[in-house]
Amino acid sequence: MNGVGIIGAIIIGIVAGWIAEQVTGRRHGLLMNLIVGLVGAFLGAFLAGVLGFTFAGFWSSLVVSTLGAILLLALFGLVRGRA
Repeated sequence: MNGVGIIGAIIIGIVAGWIAEQVTGRRHGLLMNLIVGLVGAFLGAFLAGVLGFTFAGFWSSLVVSTLGAILLLALFGLVRGRA
């Protein structure tokens, strides 16, 4: 998450986790949304780098984090048997 700072990263993590929760139909609390969003941010940033995409700022970081969080929840669902 380039150029957003620590507070921005926390806000993006919570929002990305919440959006991923809504998209995947799961229900969990604020802390889990933050964790999923932040781990999703790392996953999304890694994949964006591998694919050659660059991003910076709040909105592009939110999109990358949300996509990473959705992917994380989907992979977790496959591992746990709930797709």
